[in-house]
Amino acid sequence: MEGQNLNVVRHPLIQNKLTYLRNKNTDNQDFRLILEELTTLMVYEITRNYPLAETEVETPLEKTTSKMLDTKVALVPILRAGVGMLEGVLNLLPKAKVGHIGLYRDHETLEPVEYYKKLPQPLNEFQIIVVDPMLATGGTAKAGVELVKEEGGENVQFLCLVAAPEGVENFSEKHPNVPVYTAAVDDRLDEEGYIHPGLGDAGDRLFGT
Repeated sequence: MEGQNLNVVRHPLIQNKLTYLRNKNTDNQDFRLILEELTTLMVYEITRNYPLAETEVETPLEKTTSKMLDTKVALVPILRAGVGMLEGVLNLLPKAKVGHIGLYRDHETLEPVEYYKKLPQPLNEFQIIVVDPMLATGGTAKAGVELVKEEGGENVQFLCLVAAPEGVENFSEKHPNVPVYTAAVDDRLDEEGYIHPGLGDAGDRLFGT
């Protein structure tokens, strides 16, 4: 399954922190902290091929030419659980603009329902990172990226922490040009759309609901 569109990041520090997220005994405070830390580590991978531009800088000793990121980044968390990843990205990309997409999954149909959208403009000028901790059925991620594209987004990446094979396939069929970055692809979905073994409901564990 892993290939051009799917990137599983297996760095030991990432896998270690993912284990703590999976643990049902990790409380809300620790879950939030570890989720942020894990997201920050994932940012190293998703920015690997971002363009650089040369710039002149004066060191304490002399002027020299060095490199800086040459791209405008827009971060788009899918509410509500995606908010838990926000600071993790901003830790390394503090100048990124932040938009929000509000989607919830209907528990009967498992289909996404939109209730909020606010995105930076003009969106086609940005490298866009859409974030949501879980890629389960793929419906929410698929709809979120579709909203970004409808607003003019062209260069899009999707970042999650745990994915299901069904979700990856569903998402990739709709958005074959959008790379997915995740720390793990788990075994399966159950009838209610939860990832197994997964880590439970990320939103509930983040916010204690």
